Order: sequence, then structure tokens, then C-alpha cells
Amino acid sequence: MTLPDARKILGLESDQDPSPYLAEFKNAREHIAAMVRTAPNGTLADRYQKGLVEFDQALAAVQEYLESIGIAAPPLPPQAAREVLPLPPPPKTVVLATAPAAPKVATAEIAVVEAETFRKSPGRGLSYFAWFLIFLTGAAGGVWLYVKNEESKDNLRLVRIAFLERQGSILIENRRWQEAAASFAEIETLSPGSDLVMRGRRSIEAGMGEEQTQFIGYWTGQATAELEAGRLDEAYAAARQVLDKYPAETDAAEILEKVSLARAGQSAANALTAAREALDQRKWSVAMTISNKILAATPDDPDAKSILADATSGMAKSTADLAKAAQLLKMAAARDQGQFDQQALDWLREASSLDPANTEIAARLEKLSAYTRTLRVPGDYATPQEALDNAHDRDRIVLGAAIWKGPLVIDVAVELQGAGFANTKVECPPENGSAITIGPDAKGARISGITFRHESFAVGSERFSAALVRGGVATFVDCRFTDASGHGLAVIDSGQASVSRSRFADNGWDGAAAIGQGSTLEIRDSEALNNFEHGIESWGGATVTLVNNRCEGNSRNGIHTDNGTASATIEGNQLVSNREFGLVLDSAGSGKIIGNIVRANLLGGLVIRSAAASLTVTTNQATLNQGPGLILEKGLKPNAYANNTVSQNTGEQTVSDRNLSATENAVAPPVETPRPAVVVKPPPVKKRKGQ
Repeated sequence: MTLPDARKILGLESDQDPSPYLAEFKNAREHIAAMVRTAPNGTLADRYQKGLVEFDQALAAVQEYLESIGIAAPPLPPQAAREVLPLPPPPKTVVLATAPAAPKVATAEIAVVEAETFRKSPGRGLSYFAWFLIFLTGAAGGVWLYVKNEESKDNLRLVRIAFLERQGSILIENRRWQEAAASFAEIETLSPGSDLVMRGRRSIEAGMGEEQTQFIGYWTGQATAELEAGRLDEAYAAARQVLDKYPAETDAAEILEKVSLARAGQSAANALTAAREALDQRKWSVAMTISNKILAATPDDPDAKSILADATSGMAKSTADLAKAAQLLKMAAARDQGQFDQQALDWLREASSLDPANTEIAARLEKLSAYTRTLRVPGDYATPQEALDNAHDRDRIVLGAAIWKGPLVIDVAVELQGAGFANTKVECPPENGSAITIGPDAKGARISGITFRHESFAVGSERFSAALVRGGVATFVDCRFTDASGHGLAVIDSGQASVSRSRFADNGWDGAAAIGQGSTLEIRDSEALNNFEHGIESWGGATVTLVNNRCEGNSRNGIHTDNGTASATIEGNQLVSNREFGLVLDSAGSGKIIGNIVRANLLGGLVIRSAAASLTVTTNQATLNQGPGLILEKGLKPNAYANNTVSQNTGEQTVSDRNLSATENAVAPPVETPRPAVVVKPPPVKKRKGQ
């Protein structure tokens, strides 16, 4: 037998000195030998004998080792491993006596099991091995052995202490602190004042401290990272991991406070977004409810105040609109004589715009519209342009819910009706022209419920708009003008466009633009959002009427007018958070600027140049802008504008006597800038059939 194998059988570590345990080895061998002699039958005696042989071989290997290193080892016991003890003869019969018989051993690789158990206990594991083998064998084979002397009891105690020490060390390594503490508590009952208990408890304390540091460090770091990334729920959960286990941990508590603050800010921002969405959808009561909740927490919140004001006025206007729609319906019904009536049809169209959910108005409008010819796409024609090519004045073309390919050209006074801007879209490549063009002969075209856009974006100094009114007259209701390379809507060549309840968003130049002498643009109850130039702009002699619109988030000004001697009427608009000014009045011959709210724009609020001195500017509010609220060019007197509210702006509230065309202008860049060229691809003008 090799020395390593012998060490394993005897329960020694690979480098442990066997010398101090030779006496215990001898005692253990005597116990095993006694088990052989007292075995109740030959089968068990044979098994015990094999274990004894293996034990003696291990003792012999250890003795040879000690002798080889010059340590005199005591002689082996008289019964050497090479000797076989006499076995009792097996019983001829098995008799069941009245006294309880010893239970049988079911199987048994007893020596192997005992040796393995013995090897798991260091140092004094030898005695534990011997006694454990005795007890196990006694339980299995029915041999009841009693320890009758104090030395045997002490050996058992020492073996138990060694086992508990080893067990406690393993539990500490596995961070099972309570179980480890229980092991050392038992050692203390067996050996009060033992150094093992003190060392064990110190190890537990040190391990728990290390675990706590690692645990707190990991989860606090995780919470911080999640907070910085804006993942508030995850940051909260990570911080709670720490506080649930260590409630006094201050870093985690601070993170929870930051999460709460961030949630409050996020909640307010989300509430404002929801309120604006409700406002956009004309859900006035919802917008008012949300705004009031925000104001209950933060009474001075300017956004909530603005939304509440818009919702309140919107609800009042909606009530008035419903009443007006009902009156128009009554008037149109009175004129219905079963034939086409332009006045009645116009009344019903206006009524439908004022009260789009009114089914009675919709049914009456459908009835009066049927007096004219209706062309359906798809159905009567495969494409919108085919229907337009075959249309006459006063015809109605109904487009189904689909994305239709342009460019479309309208050169007759038709009604082009979509299935709603979310469902009916007309688009074309940006280099092919505008998605829709209203030509000079379209004197009274009406377009509703359609989105117009470019398929992609084309850069350059000349670009097409999404929609173009070129000399014609058109009314747009409930439309969208978006993603154009140039303007969302352009009105040129003395064209006239009236737009209501529509949106101009994300266009490469202005949201809407009116250009040139005689061109007229009227926009009501609409939005110009996030356009790359101005929200709405007019120049070169164009006339504008802009009422109750919202211009927000545009890269330049909310509204910019440079009309020359033409009129500009700008009333009740919200001009918010634009990258330059809210409203710039370069020039206009007449008009009025009344009741506009100019708020939170980057360079300032309202700019008025001397060429716009004839305009009436009153009851406007300029507040919370990042520059002056009111900026007046040289020659304009501040007291002429005293009936406007200018407050809470950064720096001076009102700045006057400024040279706004000079490059050294300290207030803002020059407002006179090169205007983008609107590309006009002359549409083919086709003769109507029959002409």
C-alpha cells in the first residue's frame, strides 16, 4: 500500500505528521479487532476482517515511513495485518428468541464508508473514524456497544470538536453564517473557552463584513448606473436590494431619493405630454384635468398654465362651434331642394369642420354632395391622377385609405376627400416635385383628410414643397404637411390658401410659406412643429392671417413676417420654445398683432422692426424667454407697446433703439436673411373632356 493511500485510510492530511496519533491508531485497531471477534455471524465477521486487514496495511505503511525518516515507531500490535483472526463458526440455524435480536446489516462496504468518513476529519479524525465505525456497525448489525470509561468519552468529544471545526470552516467558505455560528456554538458547549470558538467567530464576522461590503458595492453601483441611464425602475430595485438587507445604508437611501425626484420630474413631463396630446386631440376636459393636477403640485408651472388656458378657450370655442354647426345644418337643410346648391354645400362643409363627429351633419353633407358627381379611387378609377384628369368643376373625388403616389396636379375646382390624414397619404420622391399642386385654374379646390409628404429628403438650394398652391384657390381642412425637403406648404403666384385644423411638421424649410405679391395664406387652429426653418413665414408682398395656431420647436422663429406693404393679422397664437424668436415682424403695411403668447424661446420673445410700425401690437404676453421679451428697432417708441405683458425673461425685459439689420447686432443675428428658393415645376394643364 502506498503512503498517500495509507494516510487517507487513517484520516491524515497529505503533509500531516502521524507520530502524535500512533496511540490512537492502536486503540482504533483494537476496537476493529474486537468487532471481528464479537461479530454475530460469519458474514459480518468476514467484512470486519477485511477492514482490519486494510487498517493494518495502512499502519504498516506509516511505520515504514517513520522508520525511513529516522523516527523510531512503536512495534505493531501483536495481531498484525498479515495475521487473520479466527472467525466464529457460522450458526447452523437462525432462532427467533423472545429477547430482541440484533438487527441485520443490509449490505456493506462498511470499511470503505468508514474510511471515507474518517478521511473527512483532520487531525483527531482517527478516533472519530473508529467510534463512528463502531456506532454505524452497531446500528446496522445490532451490536450495541457502550462506552464505559471516561477516556472513550473524551475521545468522542475531541472527535466531535474536530468535526465541528471542519464543518464550521466549510460553512464559512460557503457564506452560510448562521449554520457556521451554530457549529462553533456547539464547540463552546463541548469545550468552554476554546480558542477554536474565538477564531471561528472572528472568521464569521470578517466574512460577513466582506460580504456586506461586496454586496453593497455591487448593488449601489448598479443602482447608480441605472439612474444615470434614466432607468428609474431598475435603479429603484437595485437600491432596494441594499436597503432591504442593510436598512441603515445611506448611499442606497440617497439613490432612492434621487429616483423619487427623477420620477417626480418624469411624471410631470409625462403629464405635460399627455395634456398636450389631449389638447391636440381636442379632448379639452382631459387636458384641463391633467393641467389642474400639475398646477396643484406646482402652481407656477408655465406649461401647465398655458395648456389649461388653451384647453379652457378650446372648450369654450368648441361649445360655440357646436352651436354654430347646428345652425349651419339647419340653414343647409332649409335650402335642400334635391339639386346642387353651392351655398348649402359650403355651409355643410363648414358645419362638418366645426362638429366632425355629428352624424346628422355628415349624412346631410353626403346627400348634398351626391347631387354632384362622385368619383371613387379605387373603384371608378385606379389612381387619384386618373380621377383628376377626368374631373369637372364641383366633382367630388373620394380617396380610399392607402398611400397614393404623386405628384398630383389639380387644375379644376374639385373636392378631394381622403379617409383621414392618418389613413390616406399622398407622397412622391422629392426630386419629382410637390406631392400635390393646385394649378391656376383650380378656383375653389377643397382638400380634406389627407397627409402630403416626400418619400425622402433631398438637399440643395432649390427644393420642392410637399404641397404647392400656384395661382389657384384652395382650402385645406384636417390635413398634414410633413417631411418635405422644402416647405410643408408654399403659396406663390398670387395663389390663395386657407388652412384649418391641420399640422405642418418636420419639414426641411418652413412649415408653411406665402411668397410674393398677391399671394394670400390664412391658417387657423393649426400647428407648425419642429420645422427646420420658421414655423410660418411670409415675404415679398404676401398677405397672412394667422389665428389660434401653435408654433413650437422650430429651428428659427415661430412666425416671421416680411410682407412689405401687405397686411399681417396674427392673433391668439402660441409661439413656444423656438430656437430663435417667437415672433419677428420685419414689415407689414397694416394689420394687428393681438393676444399672442410668446414663451420660452431661445433668443427672445417678440421682435418689431421699424417697417412694421403701422401694425397694432397689443395684449401680447412675452414671458420666460431666454433673451429679452420685447426688442424694438431704432425709431420705435417703447410706450407705444406698453399694453403688452413682458415678464420673467432673461436679462432686460424690453430692449429698444437697436439696429437689427447690422451684423454687430448684440441682441440676435440679423433678421434679414436670404430666402430659400421655391422650385416650381410647371404642371401640365390638360383640357377637360368635352372642351
